[in-house]
Amino acid sequence: MKKPPDMLKVFDSSAVLAFLYGEPGARQVRPDLPDGAIGSVNAAEVLAVLVRDGTPLADARLALEKTGVTIVDFSWEHAIKTAEILSPKVRSSGISLGDRACIAIALAMDAPAVTADRAWVGLRIPGLLVELIRD
Repeated sequence: MKKPPDMLKVFDSSAVLAFLYGEPGARQVRPDLPDGAIGSVNAAEVLAVLVRDGTPLADARLALEKTGVTIVDFSWEHAIKTAEILSPKVRSSGISLGDRACIAIALAMDAPAVTADRAWVGLRIPGLLVELIRD
């Protein structure tokens, strides 16, 4: 699946949470959210963190919806790619299942993956472009 012209970037949950919490990197994320995408796995992670931190589920859902980011269903093809990404080198770098799910969607959409997670910087995955929102 190639990226539609209006979906420029794929967001990891860490980038969306940085925006929602006003953390460093939030200003970098804000302008791209309405034209971007987040996988349903990462959307679930965003909701779970917000709820864990005390936000009622209805309010958490509304906060994510208000970002304007498009939620992309996690498909069988994405699941296969997520499993493919788990090499020994990736495993040792601390990349989680949610991280790999985001990467799989970014690769499928031929779009950059936006994250706050520094562990992504050293990844050597063919076709992957990573945008780190924090120094």
